[in-house]
Amino acid sequence: MDPLSDVLGVTKVRGTVAATVEAGKDWGVDIDNIPGAAFHAMIAGDVWLEVDGQQPRHLLPGDLVLLPTGPHHQLVTGPGQHCEPFDHLAARQALTSGGRLTIGRGETHTRILCGSYQEDATLNASLLGVLPPVIHVHADPTRPTEHVLQLLTHEIGSAPTGTATVRDRLLDVLLIHIIRAWLLTAETQPLPASWLTALRDPLISEAIAVLHGDVARDWTLPDLAAHLSVSRATLARRFRALVGQPPLAYLADWRMELAAHRLRSTHGPIGPIARSVGYTSEYAFNRAFTRIRGITPGRFRALAQNQEDEQG
Repeated sequence: MDPLSDVLGVTKVRGTVAATVEAGKDWGVDIDNIPGAAFHAMIAGDVWLEVDGQQPRHLLPGDLVLLPTGPHHQLVTGPGQHCEPFDHLAARQALTSGGRLTIGRGETHTRILCGSYQEDATLNASLLGVLPPVIHVHADPTRPTEHVLQLLTHEIGSAPTGTATVRDRLLDVLLIHIIRAWLLTAETQPLPASWLTALRDPLISEAIAVLHGDVARDWTLPDLAAHLSVSRATLARRFRALVGQPPLAYLADWRMELAAHRLRSTHGPIGPIARSVGYTSEYAFNRAFTRIRGITPGRFRALAQNQEDEQG
């Protein structure tokens, strides 16, 4: 199984293009906190990205930057440049009407594709929350990200049938390639332990994939170690160091995330959901779910589905 695909499916990470910015000379935008992640892809020209607590980054054509927690940040033509607040409503209206958000003076020198990603806030599992504060994917014609951006720019610049669907799918593909690029990049600073960081390690990546592939199995540490042809001590030590918790604790949490996803997205009895994540007793499942989530499965389902009805 592919853990990244599993988590993407459960967390329902979805992307939205907020604006295509066309900028002239001497400009700066101040972008307030965004619920979810923010991304900026350089189509043409260059800009400086300033994020609190981070060194300024010079973004060049083909560069792409993802801010997984959507922090307050600025895009400027140079250090000390005066900034105007970024108007998200105007940006959405500009994109909806097929136009562009124009800033700065004179003719266009810089074009930036700006957008965001959000994930299901009712789930404990997080993809965006375990990424580093800034992911900078440098321009490289061989990277798939550049091809995806070309297609995305084309779709935004035209209005054929199905554009919205194609755009949404391309945003999903873009996020996966951003994460793949990050996983292959050597970090200069230590990363917090998480399941995603652990995918950089071949052994622990395989261990997570094995657990995801047979989530209902009554796994023990000796069983998992034997399956991976490694000692229990080595597996336990490396798994805890990279993921932040023991293998069976990780499995218990992942089972509850799958259960929460199925409770929210289906209307059937709770018993089959409990069995699908390894519980032969619905009572034991209810106790485990309540212990980890702080709410009973039935109550969680009612609240989650009421929220969907209100949003729909």
